[in-house]
Amino acid sequence: MAERTGAIRLEGFGGLPERGLVAGQGVVRSLTFVPAGDAPRLTAVIEDESALPGRGPALCLVWLGRRRVSGVNAGTRLRFSGMLAHFHGTPTIYNPRYEILAQED
Repeated sequence: MAERTGAIRLEGFGGLPERGLVAGQGVVRSLTFVPAGDAPRLTAVIEDESALPGRGPALCLVWLGRRRVSGVNAGTRLRFSGMLAHFHGTPTIYNPRYEILAQED
C-alpha cells in the first residue's frame, strides 16, 4: 500500500486526533452488515493488536456502497489509512485504503 504523505502514524488507538489523515494497523474484532433494504455499507470495528479483545480503544472502518469486502473477516489483521472523523463520538474512517496482513503463527 502506498503511504499518503502527511498521514499521522497511529501507535495504538488511544488519544486519536479529532480529525485528519491517519494510518495504522490492527485486528478486525467485529463486522456489521446492514439489511438488504438499506443502502449498502460494511462496518468493521478494529482494535489495536496489543489490546485484549473488546477491552482496548477501537475505531470503525466503513466501506460505503459495499456489503462485503473480500478477505476482511473477524480476526483479520489490517493496515489502513484514511481521513479520520468522529461519528456520534466514535472514531471512524470512511472508505479506507487497506492492506490485509499475513497472520502470525
